[in-house]
Amino acid sequence: MAKSQVKPYFEAPDFTLFHADCLALLASLPSESVDMIFADPPYNLSNGGFTCHAGKRVPVKKGDWDVSQGIKKDFEFHMAWIAACKRVLKKNGTIWISGTYHSVYACGFALQLQDFHMLNDIAWYKPNAAPNLSTRFFTASHETVLWARKSKNGKHTFNYEIMKNGKWPGDFIKKPGKQMRSVWAIPTPKPEEKRFGKHPTQKSLELLKRIVLASTNEGDVILDPFTGSSTTGLAAAMYGRKFIGIDTEPKYLELSIKRFEKLHKQKKLEGWA
Repeated sequence: MAKSQVKPYFEAPDFTLFHADCLALLASLPSESVDMIFADPPYNLSNGGFTCHAGKRVPVKKGDWDVSQGIKKDFEFHMAWIAACKRVLKKNGTIWISGTYHSVYACGFALQLQDFHMLNDIAWYKPNAAPNLSTRFFTASHETVLWARKSKNGKHTFNYEIMKNGKWPGDFIKKPGKQMRSVWAIPTPKPEEKRFGKHPTQKSLELLKRIVLASTNEGDVILDPFTGSSTTGLAAAMYGRKFIGIDTEPKYLELSIKRFEKLHKQKKLEGWA
């Protein structure tokens, strides 16, 4: 696995977490050392508005890291972290970026400016999405996940047969034995995924399991520059991949450790490892 000169916040076999700014940490990693990156960058939504959570009206305040610095500076940040990711990706490596319309178009433009080759945009449909409180807009019930290859001339990993013939419980769009389409019906994180606490933009484990199985092989190195509660890392650990997670918030790294340790115990009890 790619080694950094920075001391890890937490380290287990094939699972490493760093408490750091992603730009600084990525600069410490060797070039072309990572097979796949999943990134869920800030959506810059903490602007004093309100949203719905568990049927209640709550303020949108995820943290200082989610406050917009203005369109220009937000875009400059996306350009910077995507460039840093490109340097550490292997020649045939790919990157996935999740976002809403608040951020994903800027990320897509940044990818194109830096000569990534776009492969797909996935519509992650959330059947159990929260209602719209204002009643003045359509209910937001999906996120877009961009998938791009580092080089147009590269040869990316795509495990077609797993996607076509695998079992995907709960996704009513995926038909048995048919090609996987670019619209995925996957509910938001289950209650057990928040057993130790939650991250405000936590991703469904089923979503990350599908991404990991689709675009990596056993032994590959997966990196998440905004790891949060490390759902990406759990999916990597479940399927024999190596993981590097980076975050600026210790409380979410602590949550990541609890989730990983629970998974590790489960693997031992059930004989996975």
